Amino acid sequence: MDSHYLWIVSAVLVFLGLAGSVLPLLPGTLLVWLGLLLGAWSEDFSRVSVGTMVFITFLAVFASSLDFVAGLLGAKRAQASKLALVGAAVGTVVGIFMGLIGVLFMPLVGAAIGEYWAQKNHQRAARVAFATWLGIMLGMIAKIVIAFMMLGIFLIALWV
Repeated sequence: MDSHYLWIVSAVLVFLGLAGSVLPLLPGTLLVWLGLLLGAWSEDFSRVSVGTMVFITFLAVFASSLDFVAGLLGAKRAQASKLALVGAAVGTVVGIFMGLIGVLFMPLVGAAIGEYWAQKNHQRAARVAFATWLGIMLGMIAKIVIAFMMLGIFLIALWV
């Protein structure tokens, strides 16, 4: 296959991945990583080394893990009950199937329901829900920053 076509596919994957860093149902970090890997492979890792791709892979794995733990860490920081942590986890999974609004707010709802069920206190449930939401937002921002870092490292290696 012509390397120009591989670079086009690579660019499309990276673009979709950057969009997927915010949009649900698109594995953003994975798509960015695949696009960068395809770009490096298309030139036999001569311009972007295997070592650089290993580092980018580390960043991709770290960014992907943020999706799963950010909301839970926010809830835990607010000293949430175990039921609130379970609620946030269930809300995260359910939210994935509900689009962007679900991804943003279902962990908050799950944590609030779990905390209220455990403590029967509206104010505490609201505080835990907010901490969960804040953790998710910070995790999403960090994931976007890491995706752009991956791209930046790749481009520097490509052009230097």
